[in-house]
Amino acid sequence: MNNLEIGMALMIIGVGFVLAFLWLMIIFMGWMSKAVAYLNKIFPEPVEEVKKAVKKTSDNVEAAIALAIAAIRAKRHQ
Repeated sequence: MNNLEIGMALMIIGVGFVLAFLWLMIIFMGWMSKAVAYLNKIFPEPVEEVKKAVKKTSDNVEAAIALAIAAIRAKRHQ
């Protein structure tokens, strides 16, 4: 056998191992997803209600923002 034939044989063996591994991984991932779905039916996780945060705005903050915007506009139009 020459080097080209040995290289091709190694390439085919390597690609075969990679494809076999990926094929097995896809099969096991399918089995695991089914197992987890089954376990989630048996042991569901408690769902916590998310409380909406109350937005606290004060007149001072809004006034400061309005003042900053007015100052920027005044400076731009000079």
